[in-house]
Amino acid sequence: MAKKEDTISLIDTFSEFKDNKKIDKTTMISVLEESFRSVIAKIVGTDENYDVIVNPDQGDFEIWRNREVVADGDVTDDYMQISLSEARKTDESYEIGEEVTDKVFFESFGRRAILNLRQTLASKILELEKDSLYNKYIERVGTIISAEVYQIWKKEILLVDDEGNELILPKSEQIPRDFFRKGESIRAVVARVDNKNNNPKIVLSRTSPVFLERLFELEVPEITDGLITIKKVARIPGERAKVAVESYDERIDPVGACVGVKGSRIHGIVRELCNENIDVINYTSNIQLFIQRSLSPATVSSIRLNEKDRKAEIFLQPDEVSLAIGKGGLNIKLASMLSEYTIDVFRELAETDSEDIYLDEFKDEIEGWVIEAIKGLGLDTAKAVLEVPRNRLIEDADLEEETVDEVLNILKAEFEEDEN
Repeated sequence: MAKKEDTISLIDTFSEFKDNKKIDKTTMISVLEESFRSVIAKIVGTDENYDVIVNPDQGDFEIWRNREVVADGDVTDDYMQISLSEARKTDESYEIGEEVTDKVFFESFGRRAILNLRQTLASKILELEKDSLYNKYIERVGTIISAEVYQIWKKEILLVDDEGNELILPKSEQIPRDFFRKGESIRAVVARVDNKNNNPKIVLSRTSPVFLERLFELEVPEITDGLITIKKVARIPGERAKVAVESYDERIDPVGACVGVKGSRIHGIVRELCNENIDVINYTSNIQLFIQRSLSPATVSSIRLNEKDRKAEIFLQPDEVSLAIGKGGLNIKLASMLSEYTIDVFRELAETDSEDIYLDEFKDEIEGWVIEAIKGLGLDTAKAVLEVPRNRLIEDADLEEETVDEVLNILKAEFEEDEN
C-alpha cells in the first residue's frame, strides 16, 4: 500500500499542472485521463474496464473499475472478474453475468505507479508545450517580435520572449554592424519555424527584406491603413536598400509619406538597421521606367530591354555612370534585385569620342570575365579604362597586376595602330 506522502505528492502534481502550465482546461483533462489510463494499462494489462474522472478545479480524481460477476472458483483475472460471493458482499442482488463497479484508489497500485504517472505527465506536458510553441510561432512567421538577449554565442544568439520561450538569431541573420549585450531587448522578424523530431526551433532574422517591410508598416500609418502598398524590397543588409511603394490615393505622395517630414519616419528605420541607407521610389508596372527609377540618383539617357532574357542595357552620360554603379556597385546591384533584370551600364560616347571602342569588341584578345570585372566599375570603353589609375583596376576590379598590365597594353596598342 502506498504511503500518505505519495497521495500528497500526487495532488501536488495536479496543482503544479493546473497552475503553471498554459494549457486549456479541456486539453488538461484529456491529458490527465490519458496519462492515468496509460499507467493503469502498464500495470494490469488493459484500461478498457476502467473509468477515470478528473476534477482539475479541485486537483483530484476518481477511478472506477468495472468487473464481470462470475461463479465462485471461476475467477481467472482479478482485474476483470469478481466472484459471485464477493460481489454479494456489496449488494446481495448481484447475479452471474452482471457488472460490478467499484472505486479504486490509485495509490493502491503502489509507489511505482505514482512515479510512472508523474513521468508520463511530464512527457505529455512537454509534448503539449512544444506543440503550443510551434503553433504559436508558425502563425507569426513574417511578423516582428521583441525578445531579450539571454546568451551570446559565436554563431548565434539565444533570446527569450516574454513567456520564456527560446528563440534563435543566427549570425547569418544579423546585420554586420549589429552588436548586442546580454539582457538587451532587440527586434527581429520571425523568419521560419523548424520542427525536426517535434522539437520546434524559432529562427529570427534582421537581414530579411520582410523585416524592413514590417518596419515601414510600423512607422507609416498609410501603409497600415492600406492607402500605400510596398510592392518590392531589395536589401544589402547594413549597407543599402531600395523600397518601391505605390499609392492607391492620388492625393497621397507615397514616397513623401514613407520618408516623413524632414525624414522623421524613415530615420527610426535607418537607426534600427544600423544606419542602412534606404532609397524609397515610386513603383510602376512600366519596367523601363521602373528600372530608370531604380537606378536613382543617376539620370538614364536611354534603355534597351531584352524581355525574353530579362536583360537591360542602360546608356548614360559619362558623369552619371559612377552614380548608377554606386559605391562598391551597390546601386546597380540593388536596381537589378528590385527590377529582377540583369543590368549592364554603358557610357554614351560624345562626338569627340567617336574613335573610342567598346570593351566587348576586345573579346578575342581579353577574357570575358576580365572584361565583365572592369565593366563592373562602370568602365565600358577602351579610353575610359585608359583614363583611370592602374591601381583602381587592380584593387576595385580585384584583378592581378599582370592581368591589368596585359589589358592596358592591348588597349594602348589599338590606339597606337590607329595613329600609325
